[in-house]
Amino acid sequence: MVLSKPLRNAFISYLSNLYENPIRTKAITCAVLSTTGNLVSQLISGNKSINQQSLLAYGLYGLIFGGTIPHFYYKFLEHLVPEEASLIFIKKLVIDRLLFTPLYQAFSLYMLARLEHKTHDEALAQLFKLYWPILSSSWKYLTILQLINITVVPPMLRVLTMNLVGFFWVIYVANVRREAQQKKGNKSD
Repeated sequence: MVLSKPLRNAFISYLSNLYENPIRTKAITCAVLSTTGNLVSQLISGNKSINQQSLLAYGLYGLIFGGTIPHFYYKFLEHLVPEEASLIFIKKLVIDRLLFTPLYQAFSLYMLARLEHKTHDEALAQLFKLYWPILSSSWKYLTILQLINITVVPPMLRVLTMNLVGFFWVIYVANVRREAQQKKGNKSD
């Protein structure tokens, strides 16, 4: 019971900031969750030292793109599929999973590599190698969560909900990217 009032106050403060400055609030929230997810991923993997460049890349990605793109996407999705449409949730889910997700995953993989100071060619090579495994995993594991997000969560909280899911997704993606980098490093030895 001691934590209930501070947690409630923090949530009320978050909602107030979300209402007053939605893009900034979503961007900062995503940056914090992305950076933390990457840090947890590095700690789980047993790295002896923390890759600061990777933390910075995930944080910048979350700040610049991870909160803003979904913000505008969910607004566009609400406009594209109005509430009075038939099969509204199916239409939104199909648009999300078959149009937005493939484009956003490709963009994310490429931009994370670039933010880690990889060259354009290195970023593309990593994108081509990791795109299908990550996209198919997203379809497999995140589709039901996205359906819940679209059907149950109020539009104002959809980015937050997916950012919370994204915390675990960042851990997964960071591990996949790190394993691919380690395999590449072992082949060049």
